[in-house]
Amino acid sequence: MIEYLEKNRIKFVYTPLIIYWLILLIATSIPGNDMPDIHMNDKFEHFLGYGLLTILINFSLLVQSKNKLLKTKAYLASIIIVSIYGALDELHQIFVPGRDCDFYDWITDFSAACFGIVMVYSLVKFVRIKVRNS
Repeated sequence: MIEYLEKNRIKFVYTPLIIYWLILLIATSIPGNDMPDIHMNDKFEHFLGYGLLTILINFSLLVQSKNKLLKTKAYLASIIIVSIYGALDELHQIFVPGRDCDFYDWITDFSAACFGIVMVYSLVKFVRIKVRNS
């Protein structure tokens, strides 16, 4: 699986990451009063949003070939990147009308990053075991 993604990284890893991250940035820049009400808990939205961001970032670090340290420490690097981005996004929301900076949103972002890493690690391990046993 990782080998396939390495060969097709632009189409299946980098492009989805860039598009998703732009959508996330735009969504968090929309004033609070203009946001559609989707009847979902705010923390659940953060968990889904940042969990998916972590998965995409993690795969991008796993398939890149320019920095060996980032590749070998992709799981930790992904958590750090998403945590820093989550903190910056919360600070950014101070300046967006109808939004505020919430420490608990950042904690949720960090928790989602950790969960996303567990998901990727489990998937990669599962696929490697399946390939080895085939």
